[in-house]
Amino acid sequence: MSRNPQDDQEMPLVSHLTELRTRLLRCVVIILLIFAGLFYFAQDIYALVAAPLRAYLPAGATMIATGVASPFLTPFKLTLMCALFLGMPVILHQAWGFIAPGLYTHERRIAVPLLISSIFLFYAGMAFAYFVVFPIMFGFFASVTPEGVAMMTDIGQYLDFVLTLFFAFGVAFEIPIATFLVIWVGLVDVATLRKSRPYVVVGCFIVGMVLTPPDVFSQTLLALPMWLLFESGLLAGALLKRKQKQEQEEAEDQAKPEDQPPAPQP
Repeated sequence: MSRNPQDDQEMPLVSHLTELRTRLLRCVVIILLIFAGLFYFAQDIYALVAAPLRAYLPAGATMIATGVASPFLTPFKLTLMCALFLGMPVILHQAWGFIAPGLYTHERRIAVPLLISSIFLFYAGMAFAYFVVFPIMFGFFASVTPEGVAMMTDIGQYLDFVLTLFFAFGVAFEIPIATFLVIWVGLVDVATLRKSRPYVVVGCFIVGMVLTPPDVFSQTLLALPMWLLFESGLLAGALLKRKQKQEQEEAEDQAKPEDQPPAPQP
């Protein structure tokens, strides 16, 4: 343990609040700078996000805007969300800089990889949704459109729909981080999670059924990665507990008094 218990008393509450305000302002500035750089390409960004749906629209069909300001506000909203997503590493870095002084050394060694992994997994979930799930989902929706109905989606409703899925898949891909954390803090042990594996698999398929079209292929396409991510988090948690047990045993062995030679007889 390399933490001084008096560190928390060296900085008064006002200083903590001042530091928090400074870091929040940095996050806002970063998001605004990214937004300013992307705003010129707002229409292109929306066209890129809408590409999975437009690929399955019938010949001659287009997306529509039912609101008066939707042609401007919808790309504006999407660009702002893109700036937020792209600025997430900086936001998490500022959050880490604020809480890191209150952590022990061994906690920092674990927290840094978790922070980096959570960013990577969130982006991986969004990429999985865009490149794998969206084509299957929109292809299914286009195939079941009733005869005589023109498939023309409102751009604002489409944006809300895909942003929800982006967030849902990004959070779903955080399963290994959540699994590792509950094992690390001791809320659940590895043996209990292993016994709960059948319920986890069923839960993954239920989530896949809710978030994807009602066909077995697309449900499996989401449920299988979620289950594999759970297994990876379970494996990492088991390795951590094994290492902690070994360190504890070594510390106990070092704490035992060495055998003293027998005293010489007079």
